[in-house]
Amino acid sequence: MLSPKVKIISLPYFKDSAKLFAPLANRLWSVFLDSGAPNSQYGRFDILAANPVCTLVTKGSVTDINQNGTVKQFTEDPFSLLKQQLGEYHPGIKGLPFNGGAIGYFSYDLARRLERLPEVAGSSEKIPEMAIGIYQWAVIVDHQLKRSCLVGQEHSEIDWSELQEQFSSIQKITKTENFKVLANVASNMTRESYAKAFSKVKYYLREGDCYQVNLSQRFSVECSGDPWQAYLKLRELNAAPFASYLNIPGAQVLSSSPERFLQVTGNFVETRPIKGTRPRRKDLIENQFQIEQLRQSEKDRAENVMIVDLLRNDLSKTCKIGSVKVPRLFSVESYATVHHLVSTITGTLQKGKHSLDLLRSCFPGGSITGAPKIRAMEIIEELEPDRRGVYCGSIGYIGFDGNMDTNIAIRTMTYHQNKIYFSAGGGIVQDSILEEEYQESFDKAAALIEVINQMKG
Repeated sequence: MLSPKVKIISLPYFKDSAKLFAPLANRLWSVFLDSGAPNSQYGRFDILAANPVCTLVTKGSVTDINQNGTVKQFTEDPFSLLKQQLGEYHPGIKGLPFNGGAIGYFSYDLARRLERLPEVAGSSEKIPEMAIGIYQWAVIVDHQLKRSCLVGQEHSEIDWSELQEQFSSIQKITKTENFKVLANVASNMTRESYAKAFSKVKYYLREGDCYQVNLSQRFSVECSGDPWQAYLKLRELNAAPFASYLNIPGAQVLSSSPERFLQVTGNFVETRPIKGTRPRRKDLIENQFQIEQLRQSEKDRAENVMIVDLLRNDLSKTCKIGSVKVPRLFSVESYATVHHLVSTITGTLQKGKHSLDLLRSCFPGGSITGAPKIRAMEIIEELEPDRRGVYCGSIGYIGFDGNMDTNIAIRTMTYHQNKIYFSAGGGIVQDSILEEEYQESFDKAAALIEVINQMKG
């Protein structure tokens, strides 16, 4: 059987893709994968899509698959179900990251479908563990080449002329209810309860249970109105290369993540874990001191290399023997509010393995669990009062051509039933200091807290 052809239509280039997406923002299952360009030095491609032909929503042990208005329920592995819905391999177009396929999120708690974990923490969000749409068209904006195009499966029932007209100009936006924050941000941990959890982590480290555990606190705040407006403020304050806005039934996800989880291009695999953080300073000399302190920190380098080793092992499950390499170790990258220590691990996908096999075998990302991963996750479940939800899961795309790019969902807000939730934390090792780790969680949440402060009613 011949593979379906990919159709490409050139579109005018607009510098701000958010203005293109704005008319779609309040449409259910609209998705915007936002590279943060031109305000993020690391961004290039933006991807906009809507009107999926199929959706997969996993809650607990059941996945609802809605196709053509007919919903069927399945209890099989969600990653396998998604692979089935993507169907046979369709070749892509060189130079384009995506020409149709799956876009959505895999929450941290989806790991319960992969591993036996205790059930201690409650769920404050109560949103699905997985929400994915299958999209037959997308708008791709290339900020490097300053080009845009509409791309999709030629055989599909798409009104190409209507879409071309829609994305050839900036549309007038229907006014929505102003977004307002109605209270002060509250954490699910006090300074004392965080200290108690920190002390318990230190105990497990001394006992040899783990080398590192990622401990986070969850923030929440009451609000009302259109969360798209909050996302516009977030991308203004904290442009990031793996940002996104997802509008799923019952919730909206607002992410400004700087961290790539897994990318697959052809059979080439890359992951870029972050471990090590310092806040940015306004004074140039003080800021450079922060960078050098991070670069030279033995503690942060030790944390980073622990996670590099964990991810090398995870990649080796689906990559060719001997192909997993570490071309960059301990690079310092600077973002709107923080500096990060970032390493790069690459590999070559084994013949016959799919991107979703890779994602499943590495999920959730080791940079936000600790090492060894399963024991760290058991400790996280014991010590964090609430389940993480989308936070520390992954957002991104898996194309019909097998290409994939996903983030680690940090610096990420979820809007659900007039509340915004977000979390921040860090990796704790034997020589971690309580005050420094507690402050680091606020440093990482700084941009999100600033969004809240600027939008108080």
